[in-house]
Amino acid sequence: MSGALRKELWGSPLRAAFTLALLLLFGWAGFHALDWAVLQAVFRADAPACRAVHHGACWGVVAEKWRPILFGRYPYEDQWRPAVAVTLLSLTTLLSAWPRSWRWWLLPLWLVALGLFVLLMRGGFLGLAMVPTNRWGGLPLTIGLAVVGLALAFPLALALALGRRSQWPAVRTLCATYIELVRGVPLISVLFMASFLLPLLWPAGWQPDVLVRVLAGLSLFVAAYLAEIIRGGLQAVPHGQVDAAMALGFGRWPVQRDIVLPQALRLVVPALTNNVVGTLKDTSLVTVVGLFELTGALGLALGGDPTWRPFYLEGYLFIAAVYWAMCFGLSRYSAWLERRLAAG
Repeated sequence: MSGALRKELWGSPLRAAFTLALLLLFGWAGFHALDWAVLQAVFRADAPACRAVHHGACWGVVAEKWRPILFGRYPYEDQWRPAVAVTLLSLTTLLSAWPRSWRWWLLPLWLVALGLFVLLMRGGFLGLAMVPTNRWGGLPLTIGLAVVGLALAFPLALALALGRRSQWPAVRTLCATYIELVRGVPLISVLFMASFLLPLLWPAGWQPDVLVRVLAGLSLFVAAYLAEIIRGGLQAVPHGQVDAAMALGFGRWPVQRDIVLPQALRLVVPALTNNVVGTLKDTSLVTVVGLFELTGALGLALGGDPTWRPFYLEGYLFIAAVYWAMCFGLSRYSAWLERRLAAG
């Protein structure tokens, strides 16, 4: 323990008393949590044993229901397809997070990965049974919506951020109006409009799939928030650099592409990560429009089974652990990327 920390915790009788009280409180809470979650818990898929234990967790619900939780209503015999699809999409995302892979071939790789993801999930080729999008669910839907939604939102956000700083009043006003309108409504209302209102405006017999509509609404919503984050980074770059580059003969777009944007994006890495984490968790709202991602799949898995229905708490804790692992991984990656960009 460093001297400063020791002084902070034990430097006076009052501080020592508070530190001791907190240690006792954390110790008491930790013991009871350990006793409930591990010592008296049931880990096997045995419903009678779970009901017999009154002061312990029933992790057997996860052992029994992990497949419907992770894959939703996807046909049981074909659940290897979403497992392969989400693994492929996750590996492509991890590869894209490595700065050395930021090359020209990354875009074609993403197009191939997204195409394989859709083909595996939907089927209808090479003998794979067709599975409609209303039966997609669980973890593949959560990751798919977050990854594809962010991938579609980022170029639009970049255009909106540059447009809001444009010297043309019409472009600046249009971009600002869009951003303020979208940020002024909750995401759930955007999803409702995309799912139930837009079909009324399309010609009869030609309506996009509900998943496509939800993905479009999510992308348009996220783009407004990303645009303001990027705009903040653009404003943080000293304008003198732009003037110096223009004096050296650079054009306006090369200056933005090669000088301003790299610095702006480097400055807003923490804010971008925060938005990515928020988008990942906001995918749970699609349950209200009939798409059952990770949290919705849990409700389907337990809601119709009276044997395991009493153990919702353990199911939600399992879902929380999955979300926490993904969000914690994103935060650690953000910290690593900040250090790497600062060193480079």
